[in-house]
Amino acid sequence: QVQLLESGGGLVQAGGSLRLSCAASGGTISNYAMGWFRQAPGKEREFVTTIDWSGTSTYYANSVKGRFTISRDHVKNTVYLQMNMLKPEDTAVYYCAGSKGSAMRYYSAAYDYWGQGTQVTVSS
Repeated sequence: QVQLLESGGGLVQAGGSLRLSCAASGGTISNYAMGWFRQAPGKEREFVTTIDWSGTSTYYANSVKGRFTISRDHVKNTVYLQMNMLKPEDTAVYYCAGSKGSAMRYYSAAYDYWGQGTQVTVSS
């Protein structure tokens, strides 16, 4: 059973950067599509970005395009989310998710494994 553990969240000022990590254990995620989602207080969980199994294809929500970058390291069995030019509206709990399918996944229902989440707070 694959387990995902996010880290790297915290408090940052607007315009700052954070890098989230999602480390997998209990199995390899090399063949999985991976994604990041976020949930702000009082709002539904929303898609942020996804990456295919190879790392060559990525897709971003319009709200983060040009500011966030997803990447993966097969050796470390880890997925990353580099977040630059952060805005207060990026404040949320960020979740890493893994899908047994190899192609990119855009909807939460398509993912099989979820991490516990890491809090990102952006102050104005």
